[in-house]
Amino acid sequence: MRVGIVGAGSIAFATAALAEQNDHVVTLWSPSGERTKGLAGGEALVAQGAIQGTFHPAVAVNAEALVAAADALVIALPAYGHKTVLDAIAPHVTSLQTVIFSSHASFGALYLSRLLARRGVVATIVAWGTTAVSGRQLSPTLVNVNTVRKQVDIATVPASRSASGLKICKELFGDRFLDRGSLMAIALSNLNPQNHMGIALGNMTRMERGESWSQGQNVTPNVGRLLEDLDRERIAIATKLGLQVRDIFQHFHLSFHVPVNSISEMNQEMHEAGNGGTGPATADSRYVTEDVPFGLVMTAKIGRLAGYPAELHEAGIRIFSSMYGRDFTAENDLLTALELDSMSLEELRHLCHDGFAVATG
Repeated sequence: MRVGIVGAGSIAFATAALAEQNDHVVTLWSPSGERTKGLAGGEALVAQGAIQGTFHPAVAVNAEALVAAADALVIALPAYGHKTVLDAIAPHVTSLQTVIFSSHASFGALYLSRLLARRGVVATIVAWGTTAVSGRQLSPTLVNVNTVRKQVDIATVPASRSASGLKICKELFGDRFLDRGSLMAIALSNLNPQNHMGIALGNMTRMERGESWSQGQNVTPNVGRLLEDLDRERIAIATKLGLQVRDIFQHFHLSFHVPVNSISEMNQEMHEAGNGGTGPATADSRYVTEDVPFGLVMTAKIGRLAGYPAELHEAGIRIFSSMYGRDFTAENDLLTALELDSMSLEELRHLCHDGFAVATG
């Protein structure tokens, strides 16, 4: 298949390597064009770690060219860039194409559904609860792939296309996907925001001072207990809504291939195996600037709709807003555009199942 990837960071590069490894043809588009200059100039993409090899993705000059060259599109950039790129690709997407969010955040799938419905288009939109790969970009043409996940939870909008969405994901990236059947479940399946909240709070001075530090090693017992309590809040909201989502223990086990234990001990084992990752060396990190407004804020909103407030998540939003001197609640342009605050729980459930209806007449 022809795969168009929006983004040119570590996840985009690692996803491109995984797709090419599975014999698909990949085109990358970077909205700024900066990170694809080397590839556009003929240099190869080199992957090391969990995926090893030399790959040759093409580079699109703009969103229209990317969409025209793709059977399936993958959104693989931080959530604070999603609205801009969705606005760019939506005028060109057809009903025959599949759009995959790697990973989904703040009901971006619904925002895209609304943009397409206004054009009379119903595409297959697949939301992933996490990325299929994790890694770090070491240069404009080199990516270190930390892990290829054993399982990724997904849901498709509209739900009537779930079989097609699951089939395409497996064809592109292997048999590693579990259909959770509900976009609402996927909205509560991304553990990065809660995990990054605890990690960043526990290591903020390391981030600010630009230190080099092991992330896994510094998920100490106190930090680990915070992550576990944050997870209990998220699971409680999902349970209240009748949804099944993976817990934090399953996440670390399936993502990083370590035995189930306390979260701190699982991270220590990852560190000892050389798979603990390196923590952010700047306070200007997506652990905060992406995950607070597009992750914690969304979970908190769903909790309030469900009548089960996520008190630790809410506290984290306020603490980070105080630390950074910004109102992170106001920075989520997707939820603002969708006017989520004016929706009832039932309206949101309906949209998560069917997407936006194409206007008639």
